[in-house]
Amino acid sequence: MDYINQTTPLQFILIGLSTDMYLQKIYFVIFLIMYLATVTGNVLIIIVVRSNSKLNTAMYFFISNLSFVDLCFSSAIVPKLLVNTLAKDKSISFLGCATQMYFHLALGGTECVLLAIMAFDRYVAICNPLRYNTIMSKQICIQLAVGTWCANFINSISHAFFTFQLPFCRTNHVNHYFCEMPPLFRLSCKDTLTNEIAVYVSGGLVALCAFALIIMSYVKIISTVLKIQSTDGRYKAFSTCASHLAVVCLYYGTISFIYMRPRNTYSPEKDRAVSIIYTVVTPMVNPLIYSIRNQEVKGSLRRMFTTKSFPHVPRSGR
Repeated sequence: MDYINQTTPLQFILIGLSTDMYLQKIYFVIFLIMYLATVTGNVLIIIVVRSNSKLNTAMYFFISNLSFVDLCFSSAIVPKLLVNTLAKDKSISFLGCATQMYFHLALGGTECVLLAIMAFDRYVAICNPLRYNTIMSKQICIQLAVGTWCANFINSISHAFFTFQLPFCRTNHVNHYFCEMPPLFRLSCKDTLTNEIAVYVSGGLVALCAFALIIMSYVKIISTVLKIQSTDGRYKAFSTCASHLAVVCLYYGTISFIYMRPRNTYSPEKDRAVSIIYTVVTPMVNPLIYSIRNQEVKGSLRRMFTTKSFPHVPRSGR
């Protein structure tokens, strides 16, 4: 990589996924389809939850919140990826790079905490069903959601600020398809150990604490479900948690690989592949996971499309 004289470049160059023109065209088509599926799926989930009074519960309130996070999360990264995949000019401004990284961190942290709250919601529903409406009241749900959004958006300011205070004097070529902290650290000629420790501390406070809440919730859930005598009752209880567990495993597994590993194991190729899972794939499959395994959502979607396709036509009087 060529060294650059200025410590604060006016723009960065995103290397992207491949320099092969043929592969770039294939990637563009694939990611365009995936992004359209992400937007469609998450918007449908939000519309269904908001329009159906039967889904006016804490569980669906947080599912719609998760869909909105996924929609914003994907939109902060994929449109720029699509443009850069085919464009000759793969640059992104200094401010644009900082903004992209900030929203990526803020929305990623928000999703972590939302998944933990959703696990707690399932714990209350299964282990304390008589107190469910009191513990997970509408007011408490709104407070939890607002607190989650505000805390993560405030927390991400410090990471974005201190990352872009680094002297980027090695090169302005980012070996990634979007502005993420690990590849940006590699551009600095200053030791980034302090920044990386801050990432680990923040990860411990947000991701690990949220994951610990998920584990504790499911330990309680499993111990309660195993005491249920009816096989149908056990199956119904576990089925309400299966979708959430699938999302948790997919999301937490990938972000842990990126942010909670030793610094000497950095690999640009592996990082790009893993980042695609949680920035592109996960936001796309989350609506599918929740709709495929959820009878209420499937029923609402079916009724919505049936009503639009075959509207009621009143009979004319004789």
